[in-house]
Parts: sequence; C-alpha cells; structure tokens
Amino acid sequence: MRLARDGAIRHVMSGVNPQGCQVFSFEQPSAEELEHDFLWRTTRRLPESGRIGIFNRSYYEDVLVVRVHPKILHDQGLPRELIDGETLWDDRFRSIRDLEEHLHRNGTRVVKIFLHLSNSEQANRLHDRIDSPEKNWKLSLADIHERAYWEQHMEAYEECLSATSTLHAPWYVVPADDKDNARLIVSQIVLDVLGGLKMAYPKTTEERRHELESFRDQL
Repeated sequence: MRLARDGAIRHVMSGVNPQGCQVFSFEQPSAEELEHDFLWRTTRRLPESGRIGIFNRSYYEDVLVVRVHPKILHDQGLPRELIDGETLWDDRFRSIRDLEEHLHRNGTRVVKIFLHLSNSEQANRLHDRIDSPEKNWKLSLADIHERAYWEQHMEAYEECLSATSTLHAPWYVVPADDKDNARLIVSQIVLDVLGGLKMAYPKTTEERRHELESFRDQL
C-alpha cells in the first residue's frame, strides 16, 4: 500500500461514525515491541467486538520489509538458529494464517487489501511530492532508497500473498494507479463484507413491547 494507504483510508472511511472505527498506524517497532514476538504489537490493538479496526501497516511488514532487509532481524532479539534457519518465513506465514483463522473462529472478520502501485506510477507520485511544496513533507530519503529494491519487494509480496490468502481471510489486490478507481473498489469491498455480516437491529419481543408501554404510562 505504498504511497496510497493513508489517502485510501481517509476517503473510504470518511462517512463512518468515528465512535465505531479506529485506525492504528505501525511504524518502526519500539524497544518495548522488539522485546515481544512479531505479532504482539498488532494483536494488542485488535478492535473490540462491534467496532471496525483498521491497520495502517501490520504484522505483514515482518514478512515483507524485513525479508527484503534481513539485517532488521538482528534487532528483533531472535535466537541465532531462527535467523539462520531455512524455515523462518514459512514459519511466520503459518503463524499469520493461524492467527487469522483464530480471529475468524472467534467472530472477527479479517479483510486484507493490497493497493498495487506500478513502478512508473510510484515514480510519478514521488516526483509530485518533490514538485508540490505542500507535499514536500511526505517525502523522505527512505522512499528514494527503497526504489532500488523494487524487484525484491515484488517477489516478497508475491510469495506473501500466495502463502497467506485463505478462504476466511483472503487478500484483495486492488490496482491503485488510478486513485479514484482504487478507492471505489476498496469501498465496494468494504460494503460487500459488511453486507455479508447480515447485521440488523435487535427485534423487539412482545415482552419488551409491554415493558415499553408501561414506561409510557409512567411518563
């Protein structure tokens, strides 16, 4: 979701009552977060029952960015045999699948959206951040640095999406070069998911209606 996720969240969720929705952004892990497993910091931010929780970045960074830059692993306090092991990424994929299956079994609907930006469009948006003074603050040296790892990122994304897209927690890959179209697609995904939950206000029982009538008499 590089260069697009913030705007997509803002536009798609702008009409949602903020009392029922919360957004968490996950940047570089803190010292405290590095003392725990890679799922800890996001798990503690899962939404309560009846609320919508949005993760801007998530535990997927630990099988994407970390995979492209494996030296980050050395800051995560992992045993040497895990860092050097051949099954590290497959093990993390399994942990993610297990977590998402657990959430599904316990009533949390997981929706994963990947905004796929082409190499050329990403370059155009970076140029725009340079040329537009009001957008200068959005650009950092890290954005330019990561351009050199485009192919490695694409390979990591491809394997990750294939390994973690499941029946109960599928990935939705949205072409994002056209912002308006991407936001429309994301909006439709969210609407379809919410519609599939078959939510409705509780029906009033006969007993409850009599109780309400008794309230009327007391007014």
